Amino acid sequence: MGATIERGEDDDALIVRFAAGDQSAARLLAERHTGRVLAVATRMLNNPTDAEDVAQEAMMRAWKNAADWRPGEARFSTWLHKVAVNLCYDRLRKRQTKPLEDAPEPIDDRASAQESMETDDKMSILKAAMMDLPERQRAAIQLSHFEEKSNPETAEILGVSVEAIESLLSRGRRSLRKALADKRALLMEE
Repeated sequence: MGATIERGEDDDALIVRFAAGDQSAARLLAERHTGRVLAVATRMLNNPTDAEDVAQEAMMRAWKNAADWRPGEARFSTWLHKVAVNLCYDRLRKRQTKPLEDAPEPIDDRASAQESMETDDKMSILKAAMMDLPERQRAAIQLSHFEEKSNPETAEILGVSVEAIESLLSRGRRSLRKALADKRALLMEE
């Protein structure tokens, strides 16, 4: 039962050998596949302990089903990954399952339809004013105010100095204030 195993031997042959009682075939299959299965489970579950449990359970299922394996029907690695993914789904579902009484009341913090329309109107006005700015000023304001990049980050992205960014932001803000002056009351409404 301790037949010599070639490292290049395919998985189907190793499973057949394991089903016949060759433990070294099982060790080689585990060496080949456990690391990848563990990596998939770790990414899916974001919990190393649960991932190790899933990898072990997947390998145990392989050993339990070794006698029923039909070479050539499916790749062992594909089957093993599918088992692991399904085990991960099971664990994720168990995490989410809580009695309804324990679930907190959902909070609807969405704006009302009226508030949404007003916000959309304000954003349209602001976007139109932004589009009238010179390209570099518009890019500086977009990065600094909407993407929340620091001045050094914005300067690096635009390929200019920090002083140039400060100047672009100053000129852009001044232009926006002027363009939006007659709409100030509308924009400042709460």
